Order: sequence, then structure tokens, then C-alpha cells
Amino acid sequence: MSNPRDAHRHQHLVKAYDIRGVVPDEFDEAAARTIGAAFVALTGADRIAVARDMRGSSPALAEAFAEGVVSRGAQVLDAGLGSTDYLYYVSGTLDVPGAMFTASHNPARYNGIKLCKAGAVPIGDGTGLERIRAALASAPAPADGPRGSVLRVDLLARYAAHLRSLVDLGGIRPLKVVVDAGNGMAGLTVPEVLDHPWLDVVPLYFELDGTFPNHEADPMKPANVADLKARVRLEGADLGLAFDGDADRCFVVDERGESITPSQVTALIATRELARDPGASVVHNLITSQAVPELVAEAGGVPVRSRVGHSFVKALMAEHGAVFGGEHSGHYYFRDFWFADTGMLAALHVLAALGGQDRPLSELMARYTRYAASGEINIEVADPEAALSAVEAAYSGPGTEIDRLDGLTVRLGDGSWFNVRASNTEPVLRLNAEGPDPAAVRQLGDVLLALVRGVGLGAAA
Repeated sequence: MSNPRDAHRHQHLVKAYDIRGVVPDEFDEAAARTIGAAFVALTGADRIAVARDMRGSSPALAEAFAEGVVSRGAQVLDAGLGSTDYLYYVSGTLDVPGAMFTASHNPARYNGIKLCKAGAVPIGDGTGLERIRAALASAPAPADGPRGSVLRVDLLARYAAHLRSLVDLGGIRPLKVVVDAGNGMAGLTVPEVLDHPWLDVVPLYFELDGTFPNHEADPMKPANVADLKARVRLEGADLGLAFDGDADRCFVVDERGESITPSQVTALIATRELARDPGASVVHNLITSQAVPELVAEAGGVPVRSRVGHSFVKALMAEHGAVFGGEHSGHYYFRDFWFADTGMLAALHVLAALGGQDRPLSELMARYTRYAASGEINIEVADPEAALSAVEAAYSGPGTEIDRLDGLTVRLGDGSWFNVRASNTEPVLRLNAEGPDPAAVRQLGDVLLALVRGVGLGAAA
């Protein structure tokens, strides 16, 4: 920016995978305008799609971004309110770059932008975000050509129809499903997508409200699915679905009000997709359960292991032509959806699998569970790399396998494994462990926590 103070405020706005910060301290309309102009230069496009979530700051930021685009002679396709996967649909079906204004599951004071190239191709560090970061740190060149325009487009009905065309719900039995939208964008998209005569949808927190008055829009945290679990039991529902703020992630609860892990969902969808495309590749990140690559191989597929993060998963999917990809965080990627992630399409697969047979969800999903897992444990550290080195030294003995594809992954002789990796945004290590039974996982977790604390580097967060 021309003002050095603006450059300083915006220097941490561009992350590894997207743009995100506190409004207006880190992210304001001036930054959005600059990013819009820079995005035209980056893509060379004459049309750019823009959508936004329900946050109070989203309309003004999206409008400022659009002004930046128009100032460089390009046309803005204003797709209005929608989920992130709706924006991917618009980008994919119209073959234009896209910008989604959202901070996903972050608190209300945050906002951000998820950018993609035409065809919903992801943009991250090394594929364009570094140019956006540079633009924010310098004075923008004056606009000297004809201005572009803004065209309003509404493709929400077409988005919903496209998703329903990919999963056949025609023969399902009647299902009651509780859906917790968390006051996020699923409150808009679920009524469109799950409009089916055999689905009895019980809405929970469907009112669009970017202040998140009921709970954080982050279903990875157990406290944020407590209401959903209670409502499933109260209603006697067949299952529950929870979406994050921008509705690109989906989490599942069975008829008992117990959580189904994203690894189980990944394995379920992978086997369904492999049934119609035998021998295809399936991408999974290295935090997903070992059951995932085992079940993929048993179904005749080729498991491909990835680093954590959508840009890595999508790149590997494109490289291998993978039919599907899943992450432990509830992101699910589909070849038939431009290799992009859509929690709504994952939800349709779960509904089709459950409704296509007579067993309850807990019994259906039992075959996709083989090991006990710790879940993600955050450990506060002063020096993440030193902590990783200490853990690696402690486990660099016979009977272990170590790799550093993403952080540190250690496989032990009894079949247990763990991964420790540094957060991109916080001074914490993220620990995930898996073993043959809960006792083995607890013991492994206790040893690792004691090791980190013993060298004076941190404590469990």
C-alpha cells in the first residue's frame, strides 16, 4: 500500500492457503480493493466470480474487492450469498477465477478470502498468493484503462441440482436428519440441496448470523456439536450433520448421538466411489486413520498419502486423477466437483449409503473403524522445531519408522503411530496418535506429553 502503516497492518493477512485476518485491524476495505486489482493481474481474467458468507463485514469487503476488479477493466460476476463450495461450483461451471469472502470457522471479528483460478483450481503460496502479498506491501499502480462492470448471477439452484445429480437418492428409505448450520451458510444451502421427499430435515441454527450467537461454527470442537447430539437423541433421528461457517466441511453424528470420525466418512465415500470406478486413486492426508488406505486397497483402489492442507490434496488429486480425497478435518474432495472440497456432497453420500440399507448408522460405520485414535491434541511450545527434534531423537531407534512428509510421523512396532507437526498460525504442536486400542493410545499420548514437558518446551493446550 502507499501508506507504510497499511503495509505493516496487512503483512500477516496472506496465509499459506488463503487470506484471513481481524477486521478492520488487519483486513479492511483498502486491502480488499488492492487484492481485487492484484487478482486481475494474477489471473489475466476478464471475468471474476465473487461470493460471500453471512458475516457483518462481508458485504463491504466484497464490494471493495469488486471495485478493485472493475478498476482494472474486468467484470465481476456477483454470485451473492453462498457457501465456499457454491463459489467453487460457480468457478467450475463458468470456468472463471473466483473469490469467496469468508473466515470459515473463525470468530466473528475475522474475515478473509479464499481464491481460486478458473475451474476451481486452488491458489496458495507458490501458486499466486505470494503475488497478492507483494501487492499489499507496495503502492498499487494507477488504473489507466476502461472500467469493467458488475453482473449479478444466481446459480444456487443449479449448484444444488448439480450436487444431487452426482449422488442417487432415488431408492433411499425415509430418514430423519438433524442439521446444525451453526448460523452459517448451510442455513442457506441445506434447504436447497436436501429438498427430497424421503428426507425429514430438522433445522438447528439455520438463521444466518455472523455473530454466531449459539456456538462457534467449528464442528471439530466437541462443545460445538453438543446441541446437535442432544437433538438427534431427542428427535430419535437417524443421524445428524454439522457444517462449519462457510459450509465446506461436514461432520456426522450417528443415531446414538455419537460422532462419526472424518476418517470413517472418508473410507465410506472412498469405497462408494471405487465401486463405480474400480482401480482409481484416492488421496488421504497423513493424519487420517490407517484404516483408510487399508480399506481403499481392499476395495481395489490406490491410496495416495498427502500432506495436510487443501492445496496439497488437490494437487495430488489432479496429478493422479483421483476419484476422491479426504482429510481428518472434515474436508472432502471430488473429481466430479473439479477436485474441490464440498461437505454437502459428502453429506449426500452418507445419506445415500444409510438410506440404501436397513441398519442404523452406527452399525453401517462399524466396518470403517479398526483402530483407536487420540484426536488432535494441541501442545503449546516456545520452539516447535526444537520440540520436534527432541521427539525425533527419542524415537530414532530400532523398531521404528520415521518420515518428515509433514512434521514428524513415527510408526512403532506394535502398529501404533503418531504425527507431530507445527501449526502454521500458532506457537503449538499438533499431535495425532493411533493405536490398536484406547489404552495404547492413551499411554503413547502420555509419553509424548511428558517428553515435551520434560525438555521444558511446553504443555498441553
